[in-house]
Amino acid sequence: MKELGYGRAYRYAHDEPEAYAAGERYFPDDIDEQQFYAPTPRGLEGKIADKLAHLRKLDEEAGKG
Repeated sequence: MKELGYGRAYRYAHDEPEAYAAGERYFPDDIDEQQFYAPTPRGLEGKIADKLAHLRKLDEEAGKG
């Protein structure tokens, strides 16, 4: 697989700022992205929602949005 170029442009998230590879897309090209989790505004889930919003902003700034 390596000889075929797979993984050549792979970005290891832990080496990226904020440990997040902003703008990366992990779904196959012919599949639309899905949302599997929607946090409520209560308790810890409110903080999770804030973090997810921040990550979406990073994706937009990286040109993914």
